[in-house]
Amino acid sequence: MNPLALIAEDDKDIADILRAYLEREGFRTVQAGDGRTALDLHLALKPDILLLDITMPLADGWEVLSEVRRRGGTPVLVLTALDQDIDKLQALRIGADDYVVKPFNPVEVVARVKAVLRRAGPGAAGGVLRIGPVEIDTVAHIVRTDRGEVALTLTEFRLLSHMARTPTRVFSRSELLDACLPGSDALDRTVDSHISKLRRKLDQAGAPDMPEGVRGVGYRLWSRA
Repeated sequence: MNPLALIAEDDKDIADILRAYLEREGFRTVQAGDGRTALDLHLALKPDILLLDITMPLADGWEVLSEVRRRGGTPVLVLTALDQDIDKLQALRIGADDYVVKPFNPVEVVARVKAVLRRAGPGAAGGVLRIGPVEIDTVAHIVRTDRGEVALTLTEFRLLSHMARTPTRVFSRSELLDACLPGSDALDRTVDSHISKLRRKLDQAGAPDMPEGVRGVGYRLWSRA
């Protein structure tokens, strides 16, 4: 079945343009004119990708992005008139996969959508991420290998699923701390402890060397992904 794109945009003209270009490229689409409707449709339809405006009524894009990330790994492309670096960094920190500033070329947006879906890999939007020997069900909060389920703490699961969305990317300790322990006053070295425990559990389950440490930078899940 062709991928489903959820367009969360309160400007109907922009939403209609995006819909037309996406459908021309074979996507199925559904539109939401406010953040609350976007969250309802996301939960009900489990789209393959979310195109998300920030300045929307009822619930803004920051709220929507945060909730979508709590739910799982649906790829998110932010489309907004907010063009400051701080806004882009905020979106990426919360978990956006890409960020496009309005006005935009819809052809470029479609190309970016396809690129995000390629990076996310098969099954990501449906809640299941597969990286090497590891399968992560982000909806049911279950991690499996060929040896069966792997029992993880909530923080370990958040770390694993966050890195699995872009498995070859190197994350700094502060990025992982913000993503997996939001609002915490824990130190960056706390991440090292959680990563060490996660790595040990995955190794025992038949998935060695995951995550990988990158000296002086941080961690990535798998360099071969």
